[in-house]
Amino acid sequence: MKRAITLLSGGLDSMVSTAIARKEHNIILALTFDYGQRAVKREMEAAKKICKPWKIPYKVIKLPWLGEITHTALVDRKKRIPTVCHSRLPSGGQGGNPTHQRDPRFCGDGRNAKAVWVPNRNGLFINIAASFAESLHADLIITGFNKEEAVTFSDNSAKFVSKMNETLRFSTLKRPKVVSFTQKMSKVDMVRCAIDQKLPLNCCWPCYEGGRSLCMKCESCLRFRRAILSNILVS
Repeated sequence: MKRAITLLSGGLDSMVSTAIARKEHNIILALTFDYGQRAVKREMEAAKKICKPWKIPYKVIKLPWLGEITHTALVDRKKRIPTVCHSRLPSGGQGGNPTHQRDPRFCGDGRNAKAVWVPNRNGLFINIAASFAESLHADLIITGFNKEEAVTFSDNSAKFVSKMNETLRFSTLKRPKVVSFTQKMSKVDMVRCAIDQKLPLNCCWPCYEGGRSLCMKCESCLRFRRAILSNILVS
């Protein structure tokens, strides 16, 4: 059993990846990042709820400067989070249909990714986690990257994970390894896994917004909704 640190945003992906990881490894710390994103309070609440029954130590890392240099809608309240046409989301079962990325009529494409992009966010989070991992003698850094979002977010891809691990071989002495137990999963797969493991789906927060309830208009919400409905139909 290896020692691990998990990057826990409070969303579906990181919750499921953490749940799978804790069956095989000892998770010694969960990290959530506050860079002034709209949903930060909801994300922290969700992460705490997820950690509590598992008795995972939890820490919030504040990065105010990252919010200051981010000019997209995820942080800038003056800009509107893009809404998505549900019928035009990429295929959830196949992790997205690349042909849609070239279709100007498609609503859930790279343009939405750019509208919520945070400069080098995942690269930064992993490097911070690597510092903790080296200090706390952890072998693994758990992430919730998945094949569905890897279509539009390159820093969710398996190639990104591989390159980050190459980098950590040079930037750390103990060489902690980045692992995502959801890397080959779609959102539908993750919800199915959550149901099978009786995970608290009502506790996670997949929304870009930070309101009292999920907005059900942003791309992240609609992917989550579609995954829930797909599993209901199957069952």
